[in-house]
Amino acid sequence: MTKRPRVRAPELQGRAWLNTGGKHLTLADLRGRALVLDFWTFCCVNCLHVLDELRELEEKHRDTVVIIGVHSPKFVHEAEHQAVVDAVERYGVHHPVLDDPELATWKQYAVRAWPTLVVIDPEGYVVAQHAGEGHAHAIEKLVEELEAEHAAKGTLRRGDGPYVAPEPVATHLRFPGKALLLPDGGFLVSDTTRHRLVELDADGESVRRHFGTGERGFTDGGPDEVAFSEPQGLATLPDGRIAVADTVNHAIRALDLTTGTTTTLAGTGRQWWQGAATSGAAREVDLSSPWDVAWFDGRLWIAMAGVHQLWTYDPEDGTVRVAAGTTNEGLVDGPGAEAWFAQPSGLAATDERLWVADSETSALRYVDREGAVHTAVGTGLFDFGHRDGAAAQALLQHPLGVTALPDGSVAVCDTYNHALRRYDPASGEVSTLATDLREPSDAVLVDGDLVVVESARHRLTRLRLPEEAVRVAEQAHRTQRAATEIAPGALRLDIVFQAPAGQKLDTRYGPSTRLLVSSTPPELLAGGEGAGTDLFRDLVLADGVTEGVLHVSAMAASCDDDPANEYPACHVHQQDWGVPVRVAPGGAARLPLVLAGMDDEAAQG
Repeated sequence: MTKRPRVRAPELQGRAWLNTGGKHLTLADLRGRALVLDFWTFCCVNCLHVLDELRELEEKHRDTVVIIGVHSPKFVHEAEHQAVVDAVERYGVHHPVLDDPELATWKQYAVRAWPTLVVIDPEGYVVAQHAGEGHAHAIEKLVEELEAEHAAKGTLRRGDGPYVAPEPVATHLRFPGKALLLPDGGFLVSDTTRHRLVELDADGESVRRHFGTGERGFTDGGPDEVAFSEPQGLATLPDGRIAVADTVNHAIRALDLTTGTTTTLAGTGRQWWQGAATSGAAREVDLSSPWDVAWFDGRLWIAMAGVHQLWTYDPEDGTVRVAAGTTNEGLVDGPGAEAWFAQPSGLAATDERLWVADSETSALRYVDREGAVHTAVGTGLFDFGHRDGAAAQALLQHPLGVTALPDGSVAVCDTYNHALRRYDPASGEVSTLATDLREPSDAVLVDGDLVVVESARHRLTRLRLPEEAVRVAEQAHRTQRAATEIAPGALRLDIVFQAPAGQKLDTRYGPSTRLLVSSTPPELLAGGEGAGTDLFRDLVLADGVTEGVLHVSAMAASCDDDPANEYPACHVHQQDWGVPVRVAPGGAARLPLVLAGMDDEAAQG
C-alpha cells in the first residue's frame, strides 16, 4: 500500500448539524468509514461545482464513504442558520452538513480556500487535502486504496451512513431563480431546485404549464420530456423563443412556447476547463455554469459565473465566444479582454449598456457598446454591507439580479441584504427601495411596478416603486477570514501538488503547471507578480504596505502513468485563492497553499 503522511483529524465543531435527523455527529461516530470533509459556502460557484463532482462518488461508495459538508461562511448572510438550511435544500445536498458560522472547524483544519476537500481515513487520520475543482477522480482512487487497506486491517466498517433526508415541502415554486415577463402579461419562472420552468398567469401565482420532468437531467423535447439541471436566467430571442441558462448542465437551451419544445443552443453538457476552446460552434464548445442571459448589441450575452467571464452567442452563425473577462476572479475594469469579474450572476440591457450584477465582489458593473467594463458600485472581494449614498462608498452584499428602469437608473436585487436597491447614474447615488425581501434574485418591470423573485420565500412579490427611499441603518462588513501574518521582505509561495496515485504530471506538450500571482493593492508586491510555470514563487513585499490580498491562481494537469497507453486519461486540477495577509515582524516567511496532497513541511512542523 502507498505510504502516506497521517495527521490526527481534529474534532468537528460548529453550531448545528443538518441532514442527520437532529443527531450531533462526532468523529468517533464515524470511525471505520472514509470521510470526505467538503469545506464550502453557498455563495461560491466553485463549491457548487464540487457538490456536483461528488455526487457520483457519494452514490458509488455509499456503504464505505461519508461526505460531510462543513459550511464555512464568507458573507454575513451565510452565517444565518436558516440560510444554510435553505441552501442545503436549494442545491440538493444529500449528506450531513455541519453549520460552522464561526469557522471553528475551518481553522482547526487550516483551510485557506473555498472549496477545500479533506480526506480522513477509517482510523481518524487526515491523509489528503485538495483545494478547488477537478479532484473527484483523485479522491475516488484514494478511497479505493483506503477501502482495500482497511478491509485487510479489519478497520473498515460498511453500512448505511448518517444521512437523514428532511421532509419535503409542497409549494408551487421551490427556490425560483429568475423570471421573464411574457407578451400576454404572464410570467415564465426558472423553478431552480425542481429542475424545471413554470409558466404563471399575470397574478404571479396561478400555474399554466410546467416544462421539465422535475428530475435533474439533460434531454431536449416537449414539456413532459425535457430535462434541466438547476436552470436560472431567461431572455427572449429575436425569433420569439426563450433562451434558458441551464446552469448545472453548462448549457444554453431554447424554449418555444408555441410548440412547448425545448432544444439546446449552446454547450456540450461538460464543464469548461482551462485549455478548452473559448470560441466556435455553439454546440461543440464547453460552457461553465451560465447564470443569466440578456440580449444586447445584436447578440445573446451570457453571465458565465463558473469562470468569471461574459460570453456571447450569435444566432446568425450559431457560435459562442468570450466577450469579457480573463477567468481570474476579482474586480478589474478596462477593455473586455483585460477585465476581471467574480461570478457575474445577473444581466440587464439598455440601448447603451449591459448592466452586470457581479456577485462575489458585491458590485454593480456594466459593459459599454465598445466592450469596455466599468464599475458603478463595489470595491472588491472582501468588502460588503448595506450602505447608501455616493456610489464610491456604497456597499451591497452578493447581488444576483439587476433590472433597468425607465428613468435610466437600475434596480439591484441585493440578495444577501434581503433588499431592493437603486443606482442612479445621473446623480451617482445608491438608495434602498425595499427591505424584508428574502434572498431576492431577480426582478421584472410590469406597468411601472417591480415583480421580485423572492427565492427563499418561493414566490413572486409585486412592489410599487416608492417615491422616497427607505431609511436603513448603515452596515459595513469584511469577510470573517483571519488575515495570515507574513514577515516583511521575502515570502516563499509554495503550491503543494501531488499527482493522484497512478498518474503523473503531463509534460508531453510542454509545462503542465501554471501559476499566476497578483495583489490588491498592486503596491503590496515589489516583485514576484505575473505568470509562470513553476508551482513556487519567491515574492518580495514592498516597504510601507502592511496589509492586502494575495491573488493566486494555480493549475496542474496530470495523466495516467502507463507508457503502454497511447491515449491516457488526463485531469485538470485548478484553484484560485484570495489570501488576506498582514505584514508583521515574526510572521511566516513561507506561504503554502495546498492544491492536492499534504504539505509535508507543515506535517513535520
